[in-house]
Amino acid sequence: MREPVRQREQPILLLIDDDMVSREVAATVLTLGGYTVFTAEDGESALQKIGDGGCDPSVILMDARLPGLSGLELIEELRTRCWGKLIVISGSDVPIEIKEAADGFLLKPFDSAALKSVLQNRTRREANEVHGGDPVISAETLGQLRSLMPETGIREIYVSVAADLRKRMAELEWAVGQGDGDEVRRIGHAIKGGCGMAGVLQAARLGATLEALPEEPLGNQLGNIQRLLSELRSAARNLERMLGSELPA
Repeated sequence: MREPVRQREQPILLLIDDDMVSREVAATVLTLGGYTVFTAEDGESALQKIGDGGCDPSVILMDARLPGLSGLELIEELRTRCWGKLIVISGSDVPIEIKEAADGFLLKPFDSAALKSVLQNRTRREANEVHGGDPVISAETLGQLRSLMPETGIREIYVSVAADLRKRMAELEWAVGQGDGDEVRRIGHAIKGGCGMAGVLQAARLGATLEALPEEPLGNQLGNIQRLLSELRSAARNLERMLGSELPA
């Protein structure tokens, strides 16, 4: 499909679908609905398009089943490269872990009104997530930083924190897989320190909890650890969303 010329004030959307007919029809419908639409036929080409700077999407529509890089692995890769909301699309239901990792789910066929509804519902859920427990970023810390530097500098700090948090989570998953409790506690300590200094309260609290895990086999604590990892992934997504709304590029 020919790439559209970007129109000012329009949402930028990246549609990833390996089925050419579905991709073309959805792109046409969404363009008519007011979106500026870019397309990719698989996960690798989508990541390349984002990495090359050819597309900076505010919304990503990702088919649940793609050739090659797909599913949770693709979701994680997309999260590290852009701040856009990620909506999974499919002609049938998808596993719960895919839905939980994404920001929404749409059943094919859909139109621009259905997409708008999913995005609005997710926005309300995000507000509840952010304000229902720890603040994502300490208002006091953010205020202090704003008294010292411009918004661009503050954003650079939190972009670095978000990237480091993603790296630490990957290290955590490896350590849990190896049954290395000492390494899990060490990484938890690092998350607590780094995120605590930056006022990223949700992640810092979870890091402290991981640091304080009992010195017993991880297999005996696996359910609790998996819950903490899931909460940490949510905290990372909350931080990235706050960057998009509070400190946009």
